[in-house]
Amino acid sequence: MLFWILVAILTAAVAAVLLLPLLRGPVAGTQSDASHDVEVYHDQLEELKRDEATGLIGAGEAELARAEVARRLIAASKAEARGGASPTQRRNRLAQAFVIVLLPAIGLCLYLVTGRPELPAQPLAERLANPGNDISILIARAENHLARNPDDGAGWDLLAPIYYRSGRMEDAANAFAQAIRVLGPNPDRLDGQAETLIALANGIVTAEARKALEQSLALKADNPRAGYYLALALEQDGRKPEALAAFETLAKQAPADAPWLPLVNRHIAGLGGEGGHLGNPSAGDMAAAEDMSAGDRQQMIAGMVESLAAKLQDNPDNFEGWMRIIRSYVVLDQRPKAEAALQTALKTFPADGENGKQLLQLARDLSISAEGSGQ
Repeated sequence: MLFWILVAILTAAVAAVLLLPLLRGPVAGTQSDASHDVEVYHDQLEELKRDEATGLIGAGEAELARAEVARRLIAASKAEARGGASPTQRRNRLAQAFVIVLLPAIGLCLYLVTGRPELPAQPLAERLANPGNDISILIARAENHLARNPDDGAGWDLLAPIYYRSGRMEDAANAFAQAIRVLGPNPDRLDGQAETLIALANGIVTAEARKALEQSLALKADNPRAGYYLALALEQDGRKPEALAAFETLAKQAPADAPWLPLVNRHIAGLGGEGGHLGNPSAGDMAAAEDMSAGDRQQMIAGMVESLAAKLQDNPDNFEGWMRIIRSYVVLDQRPKAEAALQTALKTFPADGENGKQLLQLARDLSISAEGSGQ
């Protein structure tokens, strides 16, 4: 009942606002022509009476003039009766009828068709108790519950992926951490936590994400989700032989219809192709790399970087090559060379272009200077 009272009040208020300009009277001096003619003919009849009384006009002439004026007066009176309202007044009346009758009727019909008038009023607490398919209400309900029950692991487990899909990465990271705290680690929780941390780092596999992925892979050795991100971490570190071996292992173990297989194959092609990538090592090279000490592996990477630098001098249009060599210089802790490579790359790929923007984003991710790039 209260709802319909509010609807009636709001409808009356809107109608009043719309009617005010229409209810204003006509401006003074805007009488119709017919009304003006009637007044003129009345004045002429009075004037004829005065002229006849003073002898200015004869009785016969006065009678003829009165007949003519009377004829005109009758015609003007009929015209006034037919056109009692001016065109503007008639339009105002139509507009008033529309505002008073049709507008509320149309609004009511639309509400009855598209609304739910039979539903009772629902305060926030009741809507949270019966959220239906409203995802925002579901999230708010879960948050209220978890604020009162922070050790409800199932609640955190449910809410974490919802946060992730909604783009609320910081909330998702906290929810995954809480679920792991209460329920313990499992591959899904650890992978979800790692993906969230990677998203927060703009695609970089951080040390914390790598730790979660390694723990996930230890719990489930054939986990392609964790295996992919760990291979990506190796690639980002410039450890190409190991990354290539990891991606190839994923491809060999994958079903033929695995949806993520094309992505893995692209990484394999990028790591193993000619034309500016960090070489094309043989299987023996990769096996040797696995047995190398950290220092020997660094030397191997340095040799590959030098080879890539020489190729980029001959082919500076290789955008992927510049991205790799900049990242590799940072891995080798040769930041001045990384900055110099960035400046050289930006000469071929200007900062205002799509490739130039990616180079500058990489510089920001790796915390290297982009001076002289126009930024």
